[in-house]
Amino acid sequence: MSATATDEQSTYLELSEDSGSAHKFYEVRVSGVEVTVTYGRIGEGGQVRTTSYPSPEKAASAAAKKIGEKVRKGYAPAVRGVRQRREVTRRAIVSSRSTARQAPVLWRFRSGAAAFGIFVGEEHAWVGNESGDVYTLTHDGEVTGRFGLPDGVKCIVADDWWIYAGCDDGKVYDLGGKVPRVAYEIAEDVDIYWLDIHDGVLGVADARGGITTVDHEDEFQWRRKAEGTDGWMVRCDSDGVYHGHSRGVARYAARGGAPVWHTATDGAVLFGWQERDEVFAGTSRGSVHRLRKADGSEAARYRCDAPVFSCAASPDGRYVFAGDNHSSVYCFAADGTRLWKLGTGCGSAYSMQYRDGRLYLVTTDGSLVCLDASEAAVRAAEEGRLPQAAEVDGSGWTAAVAGAAIESVTVGSAGAAGGIEVECVQDGTRLRVRVVSPGYDPLRRVQFPKDIRVPGARYLVAEVLESGSGSFYRARGDIKRLL
Repeated sequence: MSATATDEQSTYLELSEDSGSAHKFYEVRVSGVEVTVTYGRIGEGGQVRTTSYPSPEKAASAAAKKIGEKVRKGYAPAVRGVRQRREVTRRAIVSSRSTARQAPVLWRFRSGAAAFGIFVGEEHAWVGNESGDVYTLTHDGEVTGRFGLPDGVKCIVADDWWIYAGCDDGKVYDLGGKVPRVAYEIAEDVDIYWLDIHDGVLGVADARGGITTVDHEDEFQWRRKAEGTDGWMVRCDSDGVYHGHSRGVARYAARGGAPVWHTATDGAVLFGWQERDEVFAGTSRGSVHRLRKADGSEAARYRCDAPVFSCAASPDGRYVFAGDNHSSVYCFAADGTRLWKLGTGCGSAYSMQYRDGRLYLVTTDGSLVCLDASEAAVRAAEEGRLPQAAEVDGSGWTAAVAGAAIESVTVGSAGAAGGIEVECVQDGTRLRVRVVSPGYDPLRRVQFPKDIRVPGARYLVAEVLESGSGSFYRARGDIKRLL
């Protein structure tokens, strides 16, 4: 350790593998009785944890122990700033203009950067772009909110009431409150390609063909390596995790990760969708495979004229949609018959979702586009008759930034403040969160933003809801620190 003018001692370590993917730092600062640990990916701010000890000697001893553990794992002293942040993986795409007739666009919102993330729920459509902006809009195209995340958004997923955004910084943010909070943090050696979530268990597909699951308390569950690489597809349900990569689609058991089946595809998988009994995989050779979840057998195959970047289906399976890298969108009947092909007019669809007769796209130029996918509208578009597309204005919205300070309040009880009280409890090496308000099982854990957990602290949240499995609670809404 090196002493500073203020008697603060600091040790900075890094672990970076030229042939691997580890690229992270670990810094320990000792100031009196306090030890502050900062860790994360090299070139980023990282996570900060401060712990107080009974005496300066005990603080120094604890710091030395932490440093020793990291050195034994391969970390070495380094100078901050010499190594730079590694570039994140982005899909390399050359999107050309479609030669098909223009699709019937109802409205278009320009988010400001290329966009992967989309989710369309009962009330809102969500779009997240590579600049870290997430916007919410009504189904009629009115902007209702904006979040600011620290890195590019890979995808947006929903799990019952909860909305999560997976980002290039390796974190998954909960967007259920006024400001985004870190809900999951993926291991430093995982280059995230795609995410999905079911009942609090997160599935992560990565660059090297790995599939990893993490539970609601950000604890590793299991990890498997696929036969291929470039995992652009992961979909989760109560029974399985469905993983698409360069050599096909595989199913793993949701609990334990045992392999169930593997089906080869016509080309590398670039996108995946799921319905109750089937999964859909779009490939680099212009195919969409419709596979039965039970055994991986192919129910149908849909042929496009170029590589498929995105696909979706109607809930009844009657229609299957696909978007290619020539800015075209397709619709097929369940049996594989192509019903129509139209141009987006605003780039290729990175992601898509169908809901209530409309097809929502996010594109290479950063647009969130709402298409009228009804038979009458499509027929009119094929004849050259188009609706007047509305250009949605999103200017004037200030982003709610991730990591903003929570409000501190003094209250006599949780009930008096109109919320539910939870407490952070140290459980071995883990920091658990449990409900302390009457009427809840105190032994059950709570999913809670990890970046604001403080040992012994109590917080007030708007709601605590049970998960579908009944194994834990989930905190929802605004968060206040109780004083």
